[in-house]
Amino acid sequence: MLKKSLELLRLEAAETGSHTLKRSLNGFNLITIGIGVIIGAGLFSLTGIAAANHTGPAVTLSFVVAAIGCAFSALCYAEFASMVPVSGSAYTYAYATMGELFAWIIGWDLVLEYSVGAATVAISWSQYLVKFLAKYDLHIPAQLVTSPFEVSQLADGTSVHGFVNVPAMLIVLAITAVIVRGTEGSAWFNALVVTLKVSVVLVFIALGWQYIDPANYQPYIPANTGTFGEFGWSGILRGAGVIFFVFIGFDIVATMAQETKNPQRNMPIGIIGSLVICTVLFVLFGHVMTGLANYTEFKNSAAPVAIAIEKTPYAWLSAAVILAIIIGYTSVILVDLLGQSRVFFSMAKDGLLPPVFGKIHPKFRTPMQSNLLLGLFIAVFAGFVPISVVGEMTSIGTLLAFVMVCLGILIMRKREPDAPRGFRTPWVPVVPILGILTCLVMMVSLPWETWLRLGVWLAIGLAIYYGYGKKHSKLRQAQQE
Repeated sequence: MLKKSLELLRLEAAETGSHTLKRSLNGFNLITIGIGVIIGAGLFSLTGIAAANHTGPAVTLSFVVAAIGCAFSALCYAEFASMVPVSGSAYTYAYATMGELFAWIIGWDLVLEYSVGAATVAISWSQYLVKFLAKYDLHIPAQLVTSPFEVSQLADGTSVHGFVNVPAMLIVLAITAVIVRGTEGSAWFNALVVTLKVSVVLVFIALGWQYIDPANYQPYIPANTGTFGEFGWSGILRGAGVIFFVFIGFDIVATMAQETKNPQRNMPIGIIGSLVICTVLFVLFGHVMTGLANYTEFKNSAAPVAIAIEKTPYAWLSAAVILAIIIGYTSVILVDLLGQSRVFFSMAKDGLLPPVFGKIHPKFRTPMQSNLLLGLFIAVFAGFVPISVVGEMTSIGTLLAFVMVCLGILIMRKREPDAPRGFRTPWVPVVPILGILTCLVMMVSLPWETWLRLGVWLAIGLAIYYGYGKKHSKLRQAQQE
């Protein structure tokens, strides 16, 4: 239960030199990093699923409800980021409020989310790339886009076993090369990618708005079928639960604190700014999509946006949306890899992981060895493991981190009421408590398999902690001297 003091964390944040991360990010960079991971392919699929099964045209209200749920946690993250501008995000905050063991659990959770997330997204990126190239009669052999444990069906009906998913491996290695060379370059690359995919979303909204059929909004909130969650106001709440996971990702901004200029000011801007911008885009996107086509047409469709586009004369928009998904996935992979390496870096600096993960490249001022080792591992994982085994990128670890951060704000307001805060969460304790309750409800609604996976992962993590981390903890060693 050893805790890091705020004084020690601020000393770590104030360190300078070639052994520290380079401060090169401003508020704009942080906003684009947040948008980069929030706007993924989920926007193009979950919106239709929620509308067809739960909300009808009122999916826009579900976006608002989900955003409010995220905002509770975002406000708490912003206060912590302004108080403790150190890499590690929720891991670091838990270390300061609840102790080393809880910090390890949260850090190990985030590693799971970012690793599995990056591998899963890389595999999906490969699948969308194949679809995009096929539109232009460019075809990659099925054996080179499938893991050796999967079978692909060719156009002539024959089946072939895969060798390795080459595109999935290459995109992970390419993004790793980008982030190794520096956070500033990664931020500019991410800003370019975000600009491109947001442009496609804006084009869809602008062009689609002209062809909205007002009849598709009648009724705006379809009557409940008699089952909770199937339309009506309960459907709006259930829809918010479905699309809540589209928003998750803004927390990765908090992992970049030690690479941010004036973090007390810019971290809250990045966290809250990215959430607000994405909420506005999502509401407009949902409004146009359900206005172009009746929500019942999205039933059992894996590509609801394609159905909406068919209602316009712009056939080329379909290819543009696939391109936006590919671009969106690219930035998600980049931010996942950035976030994971920064959590590893923080844990290694504290002695809880081997020192190799805490070394800084003298020229690039990035955790190069950590990036390369993790990038290679995730690339092999993405290339040889089928997506059914990798599983969907679950949010249970992230939601658990949200709970810990909200709880941490309550603890710090009690323990350190006069500590300097560049940003203060409003309406404490109401906002943190609502954040905790919202996230717990989301966690309880997840399937039992997700809880089982979390339990197995935590068991592995605790074995590593008691076998290595606890013995090498720098905080523990300092207290024993």
